[in-house]
Amino acid sequence: MDNTIGVLIAVVSSSLGGSAAAVTRYLVVDADPITLAILRWGIGFFIVLPATLMLRAKFPPRRDWAAVAALGIGFFGLFFVFYNIALGYTTAARASLALSTLPVQTMLVGALLGIEPLTLRKSIGVGVAFIGVLAALASGLSAAPMGAWRGELIMTAAVLCMAFYNVWSRPFIARSSPLGFVTGSMGAGAILLVAVAAARGGFAPTQSFSIAHWIAVIYLGVFGGAAAFFLWVLALRMTTPTRVANTMTVNPIAASLLAAILVAEPIGWNLVAGLMAVGVGIWLASSQGPVRASQPKK
Repeated sequence: MDNTIGVLIAVVSSSLGGSAAAVTRYLVVDADPITLAILRWGIGFFIVLPATLMLRAKFPPRRDWAAVAALGIGFFGLFFVFYNIALGYTTAARASLALSTLPVQTMLVGALLGIEPLTLRKSIGVGVAFIGVLAALASGLSAAPMGAWRGELIMTAAVLCMAFYNVWSRPFIARSSPLGFVTGSMGAGAILLVAVAAARGGFAPTQSFSIAHWIAVIYLGVFGGAAAFFLWVLALRMTTPTRVANTMTVNPIAASLLAAILVAEPIGWNLVAGLMAVGVGIWLASSQGPVRASQPKK
């Protein structure tokens, strides 16, 4: 039952993440990647911190602080700066399709770290998913923005940060609480981003923001930041990293639908076909083959 509930929670988180990609695509035209990351995680942090204190959620023990901070800097800091850079080159739908390689990258990282063996069936699934993504992005390149391949390459490489975050974070979540872990790791990433922004001259891009921009920023921080990643970490506590990562296929659907409204991005057949291929590959990689009944001894 916990596994099922964990997967459902991860689906909601992935849906919020997909909508955040569309909102980021809307904002990235008028703001730089670091400013957007600060706004997203700054708002997110100032929501989860009071909630953690009021609910008396358990923070990570002192011996885990350095590791939790490193995970937060790598994920909420570096990953989302590259995430925002990627969305400056390509569409939300295409970037989210590249982001949907997370499940197979998570499985590869799990195998590399000796946490989850990579069987022949999983290897085939990984290959199908990657081929699906490459075929979809290549077939739709003529309709993509100029230089879109750069954004998709950056996103695919950046996803590796999230894959390590998924695999490495679970024991730290178990020794604290989902809310306490998110607060600690998100806070570390936000502090790094604020320090970088201070060195670069602050938040000058926000001076030209309209009311619509600020509404989008608030949505990004509350739902795409605090809510999405509290639910993601809660799901990681309830089920395996691979099952949680598998829900990332929902991300391109949410991104495509909202981006079509916000920035009039087209939804092409190549994206739909690529998403289906990713889904098949993930199913192959994460499910077990038929179990043969043992032959009775004579």
